[in-house]
Amino acid sequence: MYEGERLFPMVEILKGLPDYVVGFIGKGRVTRTDYLDTVIPAVEAARKDHAKLRLYYELGAQFSEIDFGAEWEDLKLGVEHLLVWERIAIVTDVPWIRHLVGALRFLMPAQVRVFTAAQSSEARAWIVAA
Repeated sequence: MYEGERLFPMVEILKGLPDYVVGFIGKGRVTRTDYLDTVIPAVEAARKDHAKLRLYYELGAQFSEIDFGAEWEDLKLGVEHLLVWERIAIVTDVPWIRHLVGALRFLMPAQVRVFTAAQSSEARAWIVAA
């Protein structure tokens, strides 16, 4: 175990998506440890089989915050895989995340859409659509 490691991760891999889509659900306080233990390994595993990936990231009703370490790892992951992302769906009702993604989406060569929690079914359909 390393500092910050928890028994119960606050980011879970979403099952039932095609293997070219990495999907996550964040809840509680998302930390750098969640990225190091869950998010990054899942993205790296998917990259072994696919040149292009899609990302579905849901910050649900139980989500409370994301710490600076997680934000840093998220930024690094996005930049390191900048040309890998084909589509990104962010599902959240958290206003500052919705605004931040909306403001920065022009930096991503991928299609980026932000959905409300009530639109999660629509977001899942969009992320897997041809």
